[in-house]
Amino acid sequence: MNAPKCDAIDYINFLVASPRAVSGMEAARVQPERPDAPAHDAFTRLLHRLEPDPGTLWAEAAEQVRRDRGVLVLDDSTLDKPYARQIGLLTRHWSGKHRRVVQGINLLTLLWTDGEALIPCDYRLYEKAVDKLSKNDHFRAMLATARERGFAPECVVFDSWYASLENLKAIRGHGWRWVTQLKANRTVNPDGTGNRPLGECALAEGGTRVHLQGYGVILVFLIVLPNGDKEYWATNDLGMGDLARRKYAEFAWGIEVYHRGLKQHCGVERAEVRAARAQRNHIACAIRHRRIHSNDLPGLWRDHAHLAGEHVDALGVAQRCFFQM
Repeated sequence: MNAPKCDAIDYINFLVASPRAVSGMEAARVQPERPDAPAHDAFTRLLHRLEPDPGTLWAEAAEQVRRDRGVLVLDDSTLDKPYARQIGLLTRHWSGKHRRVVQGINLLTLLWTDGEALIPCDYRLYEKAVDKLSKNDHFRAMLATARERGFAPECVVFDSWYASLENLKAIRGHGWRWVTQLKANRTVNPDGTGNRPLGECALAEGGTRVHLQGYGVILVFLIVLPNGDKEYWATNDLGMGDLARRKYAEFAWGIEVYHRGLKQHCGVERAEVRAARAQRNHIACAIRHRRIHSNDLPGLWRDHAHLAGEHVDALGVAQRCFFQM
């Protein structure tokens, strides 16, 4: 049996330098000149051969995070596949970008940030028809894995979709603080007179203690937006001030920046493959590329590619950048 002519690093280098189509044909076309260069079939076989494993990402990210500080942010994003019919992992999800339910692949991400660096540490792909796991199951599984890896973050931040009682109790069970938003219809008891929707309670911008039904006492901040809409931020840290709450909310926005960069610069949505395994491996390589992007290394190849105007030249620079890490 012949040895493979390309590996994951070759494919990641291609993603780093490729602003266009992401396919085996394109990857083979832009390879630097060398004897016995890989053909398009080599890249296709690579995506079917690799074993999809988020642990590979963690092995590369572990040295870049401070496990005893920083914030863990969890959120999901839909990778658009509007014209797909036969692609694996395809499901329908709400898209914040399109403001409606769309067809695509749902990616759940665990991100570590200190307010500057954005380091993806873990991820999951939603495929409930196969693994029987919901998004909330993946949410708790990633947090449990983070605990096993020795994380002791300042807090865990996530949006209201993941603010179920089971998730909140799971984070409390790890001994961590959490910060999230709650819907206006969440039932709380603010003054001992009985439970009622959060939207009907008198809350202070600086924080009000209420009893969340089924959980316990939490601190809720009422935020009135310029357009009159209201947001209800909550935490299990009863001593948290509004400045700290604002800081963690700003940190949480980093995952939106991360997902946007993953789509715009890493080709995560553009793989021309159908099999679920191949999609998983392409997405894994794109995420590993994004980890490099967070270190600003692609600035080197991006400038070079712009000056040279050649895709092939950019690939050569990308390879040098990767191995200088």
